[in-house]
Amino acid sequence: MSENQNLLAEQRRALILDEVRRRGGVRVNELTRRLNVSDMTVRRDLDALARQGVIEKVHGGAVPVVEASTHEPGFEAKSTLELTAKEDIARAAAAMAVPGSAIALSGGTTTYALAQHLLDVPDLTVVTNSVRVADVFHAAQRPGTPGARPGAATVVLTGGVRTPSDSLVGPVADQAIATLHFDVLFLGVHGISVEAGLSTPNLAEAETNRRFVQSARLVVVVADHTKWGTVGLSSFATLDRVSTFVTDAGLSDGAREEIEEHLPGLLVAGRDGAGEPAQG
Repeated sequence: MSENQNLLAEQRRALILDEVRRRGGVRVNELTRRLNVSDMTVRRDLDALARQGVIEKVHGGAVPVVEASTHEPGFEAKSTLELTAKEDIARAAAAMAVPGSAIALSGGTTTYALAQHLLDVPDLTVVTNSVRVADVFHAAQRPGTPGARPGAATVVLTGGVRTPSDSLVGPVADQAIATLHFDVLFLGVHGISVEAGLSTPNLAEAETNRRFVQSARLVVVVADHTKWGTVGLSSFATLDRVSTFVTDAGLSDGAREEIEEHLPGLLVAGRDGAGEPAQG
């Protein structure tokens, strides 16, 4: 981690979290030296990360929280994590949407960020099982709403049973998706890895995502760097179904090399990636 007194709190905490996960733990005095900030600043950052449930404070430092493969955080909890990364990913992925095409957006906080950038792409037909994503488009079409866009995308919201992440899943959603065909699926994931492929802790969501993948010509995974190497309870697609993986500049060099070995397309967005395809 480079020393920078001017790092924003969000950026600093993202660096701390990445270091904790990479090394399996860090000490406060190490972080103060590497980030060139005070002991009190580091402790406040650790307190904030502990409240989010992503680290556990221990005497003199912090260790990562080891989540069970069945653990599924709610939408509000996930929406506070990796905010800058999600915005970078959303901006880069939105540039891949072709005006007039039929696209699908799965549930998740990254696809929710993406939906807000897709409002400027004309004549889209959007199919989603995310209540939050559908709300973005419906609000844009509502007359009198600040920033309303009368020509915003036509949206089809599947039915189904609501998950903690505000996605609709189950037989009703699966049946609706199976009858449709998409040019591109923008897919948020709980985890992506070489061994498990794409995975989620929710069994019903795994089946709904499987239907999404089967109905799409191209599959674009949108997920921040912390999702690489994470494995949920249920796998729903192998890596060979992924056309492009859009992630953020927090991705380590080792992870980047591993991804390039197994995926045909990697798009790294943000300060270092600048939304450009990685060079193999």
